[in-house]
Parts: sequence; C-alpha cells; structure tokens
Amino acid sequence: MPANLKVLTDFLVNLGIEQISHTQKNYLAHLISVHRLMQTNGYDDDLCRAGLFHSIYGTEKFQGFKLPLEQREELVELIGRRAERLAYWNCLMDRESLDELLTQPAEPFLLRNRESGEAMPLTQRELDDLCCVHLFDWLEQAPRSRYGWDYRRQAYRQMAERLGGRAIEVFDQVYSGAPASAVTSESTKQ
Repeated sequence: MPANLKVLTDFLVNLGIEQISHTQKNYLAHLISVHRLMQTNGYDDDLCRAGLFHSIYGTEKFQGFKLPLEQREELVELIGRRAERLAYWNCLMDRESLDELLTQPAEPFLLRNRESGEAMPLTQRELDDLCCVHLFDWLEQAPRSRYGWDYRRQAYRQMAERLGGRAIEVFDQVYSGAPASAVTSESTKQ
C-alpha cells in the first residue's frame, strides 16, 4: 500500500531536496505544487503520486537532483508500481519522442529512452497517464520558467486536448496569464 502524503514528503525532505532551487522556488515546493494541482483537478492517487515524484531521477531539462536508479524498487514500495513507472518514464524519456506520439492514433506507442536509446513501449492508458503527469508538471511551473511561454507549447496543448476536460481548462487558465507578446508569437507559428 503506497504511503500517505506526509510520509512521501518526509522521504523527499530526508533527501534534502528542499535545498535545491527549481523555477524560482525550491524543488520540494514545486513537487508538492504539482501534486496539489493534479489532486485539485480530480486525478487519481497514483497519478498524483507520480506527479509528486515526476522528476525524481532527473529529466531531460532538470538535473538538479537524481535519485539513483538502483533505488527504483524502494520507490515502488513507497509510491506504488504505476506511479513509479510513470515517474521513471517522465524522467528518462526523450521529450521529442513523446511529442511524436501525440499524433499517433494507436499502439504500439514507443517512447525513446534519452540515455539508452531503447524503446519503452506504452499502452494507450500509460501514454495518457504520462501526458497527464508531464503536462501538469509544466503547467505548474510555466509562469516561472526560464524557457518561456513558447517552450513546446503546441505539444502541451496537444496533451491537454488528448486528456480533455480539466486538462484543457487548466491549460487555458495557465496560458491566459501569458504576456500578449507570447500569445501573438505562438499564434503566428501555427
């Protein structure tokens, strides 16, 4: 049985991640904010736990902390297999390969591991779950990100549309705060 939120945040605090900077706040605050954003928008506990640990092994863009992969089973025990697997994929994926899958109509969905180059096969549900975790991570930090409003904006919009409902609403809400120049430059690219 996966641990409760206090146990999960205690685990993260014991790793010292609250001392690590991430998008104009500390890394722990970002992780908790992603979890809360997903939870308040009705996503299940597995997805919310994956959101809390979405970058635990380091990602393509965030290398400020990396739990060794040798500790995957420990994390599975803590957050559950589904949540850990989503966090793992989010960390190790080549983002371009995810973007390519957004328009693919059916399985097999082959996500590329950015470190090994191997194909990581995903089911339809797993791809949708990964899109959810990845999207909400970005939506939580987009207003503070150094990458700017245009960073993979079309791909994030496609993820929101793939998920529908609240994902589109949150995407639109976050991007309604974008400066007019970002909205104008994005619309001219499409």
